[in-house]
Amino acid sequence: MKRSVYLLLIGSLVLWGGTGCRKESTRLHPVTLRVPEGFPAMEQSLSNLDLTVEGIALGRRLFYDKQLSADVSVSCGTCHEQRAAFGTFEHDRSHGVFNSHTLRNAPPLFNLLWQKSFHWDGAYRSLTEEAVQPLTGSTEMGMDFERIKEYLQSDASYRESFKKVYGTWFIRPELVTNALSQFTATFISANSRYDRVKQGRAQFDSYEQAGYQVFQRQCASCHTEPLFTDHSFRNVGLPIDPSLRDLGRFQVTRIVSDSMKFKVPSLRNVSASANYMHDGRFATVQQVIRHYRYGIQRSTTLDPALQNGLTMSDAEEYNLMQFLKCLTDSSFLQEQRLARPN
Repeated sequence: MKRSVYLLLIGSLVLWGGTGCRKESTRLHPVTLRVPEGFPAMEQSLSNLDLTVEGIALGRRLFYDKQLSADVSVSCGTCHEQRAAFGTFEHDRSHGVFNSHTLRNAPPLFNLLWQKSFHWDGAYRSLTEEAVQPLTGSTEMGMDFERIKEYLQSDASYRESFKKVYGTWFIRPELVTNALSQFTATFISANSRYDRVKQGRAQFDSYEQAGYQVFQRQCASCHTEPLFTDHSFRNVGLPIDPSLRDLGRFQVTRIVSDSMKFKVPSLRNVSASANYMHDGRFATVQQVIRHYRYGIQRSTTLDPALQNGLTMSDAEEYNLMQFLKCLTDSSFLQEQRLARPN
């Protein structure tokens, strides 16, 4: 990486201060993100984000601003709720403007700098690239950047913020997506009970430990620690919803072997982020596990590891669910600096 990244001090995800600043302004306060203990190297580069306290604050305001939607009814934060690890809370598919529904369940947003691609089908490769689609999608926020610019330019406080952060009065699309990306880059979740156990600061109880063993045998090949995803795309044997006809990764690559494959989601915060799967068809973690035990639908692109489903007893299922609860990072779900601004 071009930029120095240091180990995370748990509970302090960003450091305010630093010696560098932009040429446009001496009033900005650079931010250094610290890598959580045990995490691998980041997949996304920080060099183009140029993180600052002021840029993150601007991105936070944009993230929660419903005026950025065509009917002023939704914001990024409407579908990506903090209480659900910035996913869609207890709902299947996300709602968009004018009472529309999106094709998919909005995935939780955290540890984005460690992702290789974004969205369920991996259509986008960078934070700034993926930020465009929700803003302009007809069933999401339904805007275009000309209208976004007009709104932001008409607001004196926004004009001042963009001038301070970017050194220009002219609000361009890339500045909007950069600010949003600065904010979401700080969504780092690494303070769960699991993390504290790995750091020697806590212990699993007997059920959690037994569930961890089940996880390692049955789930870890796809949901690889410590991120609890291997970033791959897999067909996990879900029947196609005939009303949606969503073929997943195939719709990006047009490669037949990618049909019905979706990105493997992280299991961090899984107990808080219902609903589940790309279309939110399952309301509980138990329903997801039962699918893998009994509901696998065979097809030519089904992941080989799931040809016979997952074999486990009811007791093992219970223990697995107890372990998965250990992946909840309560501090992340309640972190005030990520919440809607007052």
